[in-house]
Amino acid sequence: MADSRDDASDQLKQWRSQRGSQKPDVLTTGAGNPIGDKLNILTVGPRGPLLVEDVVFTDEMAHFDRERIPERVVHAKGAGAFGYFEVTHDITQYCRARVFESIGKRTPIAIRFSTVAGESGSADTVRDPRGFAMKFYTEEGNWDLVGNNTPIFFIRDAILFPSFIHTQKRNPQTHLKDPDMVWDFWSLRPESLHQVSFLFSDRGIPDGFRHMNGYGSHTFKLVNANGRAVYCKFHMKTDQGIKNLAVEEAGKLASTDPDYAIRDLYNAIAKGDYPSWSFYIQVMTFEEAEKFPFNPFDVTKVWPHGDYPLIPVGKFVLNRNPVNYFAEVEQMAYDPSNMPPGIEPSPDKMLQGRLFAYPDTHRHRLGPNYLQIPVNCPYRARVANYQRDGPMCVSDNQGGAPNYYPNSFTGPEDQPMVKESCTAVSGDVQRFNSANEDNVTQVREFYTKVLNEEERQRLCRNIADSLKDAQLFIQKRAVKNFTDVHPDYGARVQALLDKYNAESGKKDVIRTYSQAASRVSAKERSNL
Repeated sequence: MADSRDDASDQLKQWRSQRGSQKPDVLTTGAGNPIGDKLNILTVGPRGPLLVEDVVFTDEMAHFDRERIPERVVHAKGAGAFGYFEVTHDITQYCRARVFESIGKRTPIAIRFSTVAGESGSADTVRDPRGFAMKFYTEEGNWDLVGNNTPIFFIRDAILFPSFIHTQKRNPQTHLKDPDMVWDFWSLRPESLHQVSFLFSDRGIPDGFRHMNGYGSHTFKLVNANGRAVYCKFHMKTDQGIKNLAVEEAGKLASTDPDYAIRDLYNAIAKGDYPSWSFYIQVMTFEEAEKFPFNPFDVTKVWPHGDYPLIPVGKFVLNRNPVNYFAEVEQMAYDPSNMPPGIEPSPDKMLQGRLFAYPDTHRHRLGPNYLQIPVNCPYRARVANYQRDGPMCVSDNQGGAPNYYPNSFTGPEDQPMVKESCTAVSGDVQRFNSANEDNVTQVREFYTKVLNEEERQRLCRNIADSLKDAQLFIQKRAVKNFTDVHPDYGARVQALLDKYNAESGKKDVIRTYSQAASRVSAKERSNL
């Protein structure tokens, strides 16, 4: 109804009212030249061909042809907002980064929430992890903490990431989502059990972006002013409380309001109901890491809170919607490699891979000068280096300063006091197999102790609803993995699959794909 529209629906009405009595601006070309007629093309006579000299048309059409930049390979659909991070507790004993230097200090932030697997036009309410990426605009450059709404991930070795994402996308021949691809990979890589169990639990479909937690997921390193380093994990707990969507409600919203989460965040901020999250760290010393019962850098596992309790740090608040979605959200770029002094990477293999992959994809998607785009620019620090030129350089390109180092002409110099902490590493260089590093113990804890009986029932039903569409041999392998976690887990999933398979008449027939001898069959050629 026109009289009950929300802020997102009334954006244009509000924009017009904000202009007050201002007259419409003069319509111009991209070069600022005034346009006399924007409704009619320039032709020879009323029915004649158009003229190439119609620069009003060619200026408009040429730009229109180039409006779309490459879509993100993952996290394509998302929402962004802006606000601040405020320190509420002193952690300078652990970290020298100036973002944490004093209680009450505020740092501007930009956050992008997203689904992971779907395309830009996909629904917000699908079962999928949610991206939770934070950009802190600090005096020491940008700090990008690029996480998810889950404390764990599907794989622990970065070399598997492209293949994993391919399984979440579309079949290369049918261009359809393919349960065989999804469950074949998951069942062949049991380290995914923890994240799969989390994903198919109630938290797999959060109620918008405001009612979910965020996690840095990876292990990082904090270094204090004395050079002492510790390992840490970052946690963001929603102050709005955890809320999830029931499967039926999520399915309905996917058809009636596929942009549900984007709309919810926009409207909450527009009406002054600013969402906030409390920020915590877990800390582990190097000595504790050496004695830890499993690899502390394994992103498929969590650090037990009983042994490594949450330490409060601060709070962040989102209080501004983007002025323009493309400029401030679609062009937003997060790099886990952006870390100010005092925050460093750990040996986490997935994190190490992301240090390269994220800035590399931004250079492809946005260009080599993507850090000059205002939303990505480290505007609270002075950028001074020896990088020059490249497409879309829109700064002064550092003027006449030397573009080589070292030099004798007062060009920017390195600062030894911010060198990375010293880390001792030894071992043989080889490709170490990490597939079987206890893939079940923490999943068993999650299944038996974190979930209650009703949640276990929903978990198994959600899994079976998805797994039933995969081939039977894949089903059996997946059930074997769930059984390894706990016999009850596997038995429940198998019982539901037996019911579905009986109803569908599915038989134990294994389909196989074969490579055709020719790309085009004789029959197909005859029809050309």
